[in-house]
Amino acid sequence: MTTRPYVILSAAMSVDGYLDDTSSERLLLSNAEDFDRVDQVRAESDAILIGATTMRRDNPRLLVNSDERRAQRVADGKPAYPLKVTVTRTGDLAADLKFWHHGGDKLVFTVDSAVEKVRATLGDLADVVSVGPDLDWGLVLDEIGRRGVKQLMVEGGGTIHTQLMAQNLADEVHLAVAPLLVGQADAPKFLGAADYPGGSTSRMRLLEARAIGDVVLLRYAPKEHG
Repeated sequence: MTTRPYVILSAAMSVDGYLDDTSSERLLLSNAEDFDRVDQVRAESDAILIGATTMRRDNPRLLVNSDERRAQRVADGKPAYPLKVTVTRTGDLAADLKFWHHGGDKLVFTVDSAVEKVRATLGDLADVVSVGPDLDWGLVLDEIGRRGVKQLMVEGGGTIHTQLMAQNLADEVHLAVAPLLVGQADAPKFLGAADYPGGSTSRMRLLEARAIGDVVLLRYAPKEHG
């Protein structure tokens, strides 16, 4: 039986729960020290996942930036960079995005109706896998686990965080809360409306609360409800 990876949801949000604002420039919520913490978690992970919407909006490279951390990964018998993963229902991906041209191996999960479109767009830039007529997160995690991924870091966006939390598939949440207020109804939020396990009165176990400069890191265990 395939062992699914340990899933960590990682996000930085404003005090009022937003991942970004509505401007054309990405809103930097974390500080330098917290960005370095995120780099450490990336280095400890076997794969990093973002959604196609986040990829189109932010155009990230999604790398382990520290030379020392990459060298340690190689010394441990791992690739210098974690596997980079994305998911798309529509297949609307551009081959010139930074995601495809930096780091190591890339993997795309999509659905039957879009798989040929993605393969035609990306060519040999990524391995493309369909999980059937609908995007099934259980099948996605099964396939990631089959490829030897023991820890998966999920960096957004809010739709993916919401789906994984609602389906009780997240093992940890790393939430960096920045001292900012966005206040824009159309801006992306960390979590949306969903039927979450246990309902509104079920309390998750707090693993850690730590100040990192002017940001507060909160770590929760979503599967452990009181």
